[in-house]
Amino acid sequence: MSFKDLENRFTFHPASSEQAELYQYIRAEARNFAEYLDSVLPESREKSLAVTHLEETVFWANASISRNSNG
Repeated sequence: MSFKDLENRFTFHPASSEQAELYQYIRAEARNFAEYLDSVLPESREKSLAVTHLEETVFWANASISRNSNG
């Protein structure tokens, strides 16, 4: 792993206004899907894991935007 890669992973990346809008969109869509899953899945460990992994998806999508945007 290069120094540049480590620096990118552990450096704060302030959001531009375009990025902030995209973050909000991603979170809103994920929440809609989470609400759907909550309404159709039985209470279970698997349901909890599905929602947790959806949260992780949002996290990694946002990290992709912040770490790899040119701007």
